[in-house]
Amino acid sequence: METFPADAKPIASLANRQQQATKQLDNSEIQEFDRAMMRRCIELARRALGKTAPNPLVGCVIVRDGKIVGEGFHPGAGQPHAEVFALREAGELAAGATAYVSLEPCNHYGRTPPCSEALIKAKVAKVVAGMVDPNPLVAGTGLDQLREAGIEVVAGVEGEACQKLNEAFVHRILHRRPFGILKYAMTLDGKIATSSGHSAWVTGQEARSEVHRVRVGCDAVIVGGNTVRLDNPLLTSHQPDRHNPLRVVMSRTLDLPKSAWLWETSVAATLVLTEPGVNPEFQEFLMAKGVEVVELSSLTPTNAMAYLYDRSFLSVLWECGGTLAAKAIAEGAVQKIMAFIAPKIVGGQNAPTPVGDLGFSAMTDALTLERVSWRTVGTDCVVEGYLKIKD
Repeated sequence: METFPADAKPIASLANRQQQATKQLDNSEIQEFDRAMMRRCIELARRALGKTAPNPLVGCVIVRDGKIVGEGFHPGAGQPHAEVFALREAGELAAGATAYVSLEPCNHYGRTPPCSEALIKAKVAKVVAGMVDPNPLVAGTGLDQLREAGIEVVAGVEGEACQKLNEAFVHRILHRRPFGILKYAMTLDGKIATSSGHSAWVTGQEARSEVHRVRVGCDAVIVGGNTVRLDNPLLTSHQPDRHNPLRVVMSRTLDLPKSAWLWETSVAATLVLTEPGVNPEFQEFLMAKGVEVVELSSLTPTNAMAYLYDRSFLSVLWECGGTLAAKAIAEGAVQKIMAFIAPKIVGGQNAPTPVGDLGFSAMTDALTLERVSWRTVGTDCVVEGYLKIKD
C-alpha cells in the first residue's frame, strides 16, 4: 500500500502538477512511430491485468535505431518495474536508445529501486512517457530527474489511452478509495429480469464473454444477498489461465443458500461482508468451506470500499441488483457505468430495473454521465460513461 510523505502536496494540487510536468504536444509533433511504440507499451502492460494492485499497469519498450531491443511490463507489486525488465533485455544496446514507458518512471525507493536511476545508469538518450504519475511521491519529479541528467524527455504521447489504462490507479491515488464500476445487463425496456425473477440470459454470449474479460482487470466483484439467492452466480473470468477477482458478498442477514457456487473456493476466493454477530452458525459453515468472513460495524458500500482500499485494491466491479446499486451510487462508490443493452422487450410493471430508488422526483435531478461511448458486442450494445466525482 502507498505511503505518502508528511509534506506531500494536497490531493487537489496533483492535477496541476501533472499538467505542469507534461509537455503538451500537437498531433503534428508526435510521430506515428512514437504512438505505435506507446501502444505497444500499453499492450505489454495489459498482460498483468488484475495482478498489480496497488501498483499501476506499466509497459516499457526500448528502441535503438528504429528497432525494439528490449521490452517489459510490471507483473505485480514487489516485483521489478517495467523499465527494469526492458533494460535487462536491451543490455548494452540501451545506451543512446529511446525508452518508451506508459507511466512516468518512479524516482523513489519503495519495494524496488527507482526506475529513473536505472534509466540514467543505462545511459538512454531519450525517455517518452505516456503520462505523469499522480502519486505525490513522483508527480513529475521522475521526469525532472531525467532532464537534470541530460536525458531528453517527452510526456503525453497517447496520453488519453494511458490515462484510461490506469484510471483505477489514478482514482485510488487522488481519492483514497478503489475505483468502482457498476455493470449491468438490461433489456431495451430497462429490465434486468422478468417479473418472476428469471434472468438467464438477458444478453448474448459475446456480451457475457466481454463481462468475463472485464472481471480479469478487477480486483474484486461485489454482489448482494439477493443476487446470490436468485442468480447463484459464479463471478469468475471463465478463463483458466487468467486472473479471477475476489468475489465479495454483502449480506446483513446471511440468509444465503448453502448450495451457492460462490462457496466453492477452489475456483476463486470468496469474501463475505456482514455485521457483528450475524448468524454465527452460517459464518462457521462459510469458514469451513474456505470462505473469508469479515464483520463491519455498519455494512454500507462506503465501508465496504474503505475496507477493500485498506486491502490495497484498485478496482471493484459492482454486479449487484438494483437496491444495492442505488446505494453504491448514492454513496459515491461508483465512478463508471457499463450498461449492456439487449434488443429485447419483456415488459412487466414489477420487473426489476438495474438501479433502485435514488430519491429523485424530477428529471432535472437525474445523474448525467460524462465521457460517454457506445459500441456493439455481438447483437447487444454496451454504453460506458462516468459519473461526476463527488468531492
